[in-house]
Amino acid sequence: MTTHALRFLTPVAAFLLGAGTAAAALTTERVASGLDRPLYATSPPGDTERLFILEQHTGRIRILDLEQQTILPTDFLDIDGIATDDEQGLLGLAFHPDYADNGFFYVNLTASDGDTEIRRYRVSDDDDVADPGSMQLVLTFDQPQANHNGGWIGFGPDDFLYIASGDGGASFDSGTGHTPGTGNAQDVTSNLLGKMLRIDVDGDDFPADSARNYAIPASNPFVGETGDDEIWSYGLRNPWRPSFDRMTGDLYIADVGQAAREEINVQPAGSDGGENYGWRLREGTIQTPTVGGPRPAGAIDPIYDYTRGSGTFQGRSTTGGYVYRGPIEEIQGLYFFADYVTERIWSLKYDGSEPSKFDGTNYTDLTDRTDQLDPTGELAINEISSFAEDESGNLYVVDLGGEIFRIVEESAGAVCGDPVGDAADATSAAGASDDAGSAAAINASDALFVLHAAVGSQPCAFCVCDVNGSGEVTASDALTVLRAAVGNDVDLLCPAC
Repeated sequence: MTTHALRFLTPVAAFLLGAGTAAAALTTERVASGLDRPLYATSPPGDTERLFILEQHTGRIRILDLEQQTILPTDFLDIDGIATDDEQGLLGLAFHPDYADNGFFYVNLTASDGDTEIRRYRVSDDDDVADPGSMQLVLTFDQPQANHNGGWIGFGPDDFLYIASGDGGASFDSGTGHTPGTGNAQDVTSNLLGKMLRIDVDGDDFPADSARNYAIPASNPFVGETGDDEIWSYGLRNPWRPSFDRMTGDLYIADVGQAAREEINVQPAGSDGGENYGWRLREGTIQTPTVGGPRPAGAIDPIYDYTRGSGTFQGRSTTGGYVYRGPIEEIQGLYFFADYVTERIWSLKYDGSEPSKFDGTNYTDLTDRTDQLDPTGELAINEISSFAEDESGNLYVVDLGGEIFRIVEESAGAVCGDPVGDAADATSAAGASDDAGSAAAINASDALFVLHAAVGSQPCAFCVCDVNGSGEVTASDALTVLRAAVGNDVDLLCPAC
């Protein structure tokens, strides 16, 4: 049940609800639809009112007003000249930790020539519109094939920018553009593919190079050693949607497998970097079929991997998520992730083991959440391209088909009492909170919530939204709530549920 519904229920609970509620359960509510291949979403630091959404092939960054659950009509930014093969496009977005002061944000995209570009832009004087003329190229590197671009970027607790790069594409990290014998992911010299990179965007160690506008953190593991200074960790195939746990600083890296295993890696906070996650020698916790071998010395296994297939805990392409740190107490500390092909959603908890002891069993509370998070009515979550986290810690599921769903707590035991049609009782209940500053007051947002339900863009607790008892949620119900909000006499009728 959404916050709008809860605000509506509070002042009229005496006559709309029966006694008591059952234990809380999770569900999802759709907060946006009609998008064109949404691939990622995030919020600027400190901004609890907006969610910024990437559209993969249009190159647009769009803004979702979280309160009104509407997409703003003007794009935040529209980037031209991007490649649009299946795994190419606008792939990543990160706001500078000091965005409120400097207005800088960064994107990861596949340029028209097929190469990866990390770009910096700046917001304009209008907070809802970026300045396209502010573009500065931060970093670029070649992509030998159109797939395995990685694409995620994010600022860590250290305020450095982390960049997830795939191995360059093709199969088994081999062929044109791949280091013979080892593959790109195991090659740490003059090769940024198959890696997690870490750079300092507030410095510039290459003032004579217009294509390298960043500095190297002195603590990066290959500084002063053989290997590219930008590398933070390596041995990755196609890291898809990594994330930092906002509470602990642990880095979670979901890595898409070749043909046998999908894996979830964890780099605990405080790591010195330099981890080798094994690809292409290792796929999950096993030797990669046909090209694999023993685990390299010092390599790190995932905390969890799953096999290819269509079973409850199987899949074919992992989609990384987040450790939940939002308002729902029961799921605090659980890592949510999914599979793009089988469209299953799971959660688990990292058990805190030392990385040297990782063997694929370093988790607890593995739970299939697919049925639980299935939205109400005829809505469905398909092609899970990403999860998203807003500034308040709410978790969203991004559907490549054009929708975004928020994970919410549903009070499964909210039971309507006998129908009531006494206008005096309704007016009295509504008037009990006629103070405009009261959080319990019925307001226009409650009417908007019911209207969203009426037009099919918002799942709801049916017995709450159908306040007129017609058997369906209609615009008339929304008007009834609006009248109650402004203090007019109304009949509020709640059918038995």
